[in-house]
Amino acid sequence: MTLRFYDTATASVHDFQPVYPGEARIYYCGATVQGAPHIGHVRSALVFDQLSRWLTYRGFKVTTVRNVTDIDDKILANSTRSFEEGFEGEYPREEWWALAYRFEKVFAAAYAALGIAPPTYEPRATGHIPEMFALIQRLIDNGHAYPALDDSGDVYFDVKSWPEYGSLTHQKLDELKDAEDADPRGKRDPRDFALWKGYKEGEPESASWDSPWGRGRPGWHLECSAMAGKYLGQRFDIHGGGLDLRFPHHENELAQSTAAGDGFANFWLHNGLVTYEGEKMSKSIGNTVSPEQMLAMARPLVVRYYLGSAHYRSVLDYRPTSLEEAAAAVERVEAFLAATIEYHRDDAEVTEAFAQAMDDDLNIPQALAALHDAVRAGNSALAAGESAKEQAESVYAMARVLGLIQLMSFGGGASSNAAEHAALDSLIQSMLAQRAQARADKDWATADQLRDALTEAGIHIKDGAAGSTWSIG
Repeated sequence: MTLRFYDTATASVHDFQPVYPGEARIYYCGATVQGAPHIGHVRSALVFDQLSRWLTYRGFKVTTVRNVTDIDDKILANSTRSFEEGFEGEYPREEWWALAYRFEKVFAAAYAALGIAPPTYEPRATGHIPEMFALIQRLIDNGHAYPALDDSGDVYFDVKSWPEYGSLTHQKLDELKDAEDADPRGKRDPRDFALWKGYKEGEPESASWDSPWGRGRPGWHLECSAMAGKYLGQRFDIHGGGLDLRFPHHENELAQSTAAGDGFANFWLHNGLVTYEGEKMSKSIGNTVSPEQMLAMARPLVVRYYLGSAHYRSVLDYRPTSLEEAAAAVERVEAFLAATIEYHRDDAEVTEAFAQAMDDDLNIPQALAALHDAVRAGNSALAAGESAKEQAESVYAMARVLGLIQLMSFGGGASSNAAEHAALDSLIQSMLAQRAQARADKDWATADQLRDALTEAGIHIKDGAAGSTWSIG
């Protein structure tokens, strides 16, 4: 067994060697709870859920930390707007902390609906102010931070004092734009970023804390460094998050933690973004899709399968047919498992092809190919009246590792005719294979005849780059 992951800092794939033998310690950035989640947030949490499940299967004692940023400029802005305009319905004139907690629960509900396991720890930024004070003081003592040059009460990280600044994202200091997180008048260099933000007139008094540098609140980047160090130690295995967090957030985390004397993360894993038919999702052009909307269109099993089906570093492109295609794929797995329920064992092992794919930088597409290969083999055995015990055990193990089992139904509803579905799938796959061969031979008459026969039977065929899929209707 050799686990390998891509590390953003080195821009290479290399072997996973845990800091503490037999353990895997992971920190990944959670929600800034100023509003409801979008599917990019949920995809990121799902990626690290898949990672932690695989590491657990491989025998590691896994500790995961996913923070909640519950104090932030946008949270305060949204709360202020609620007081000025009033929210319609149940939440008029909402305090910042109430708004943050309300949306934290919305995130939690989305995670739970998709079977994303709770992290070992889920600390809130507002609960770790003393740890942040200690980290700031260490940076000041080491010559890498300073109180603002004006009377704002801000404290800044001095980027010029740290020669490695920019190493995570492979940028040179001269190429970096100014940090926009605080008024530049108090900075030595406009690229310096805020560790502590002094209290400003008009902000809620409850959104600030007394500190050695004046009353104020923490900077966004500082929060994660302080919480990662508290729960995982000065050096840990993996720091993760969405690709959009690499700069400035993760770059600044790395700089302030290492400048304070911590080893910090051995690996930086970043998941790709979600697009809509090749375009960036944006509220302004109306092409966003929320987890709530997806769950209204498809079962949680289908949504989880879809959001977790691409390689974690790849862009996940949503199209109107995406959930339909995911449903056709995952429900074949569900039907086969329902037809072979007597072989379900929690100690069953995955196939070697699946294991190799997961060990190789969490290659989910190849792992899913191994899963579906086993389903096809199992369905063929059932159709021939043979035992499918071996395939059923491995399919169950693979679906369990991927977090799909707990969302499946093996009695009634979609799975009430599972044995019949499994047999039907085997027959249709045979006809699709014949059709594919006819098309390869340019025997269009036979190919059309096979498609027409399936259509007349109520079977809808969809051709794609990876082959043909079927659904009823």
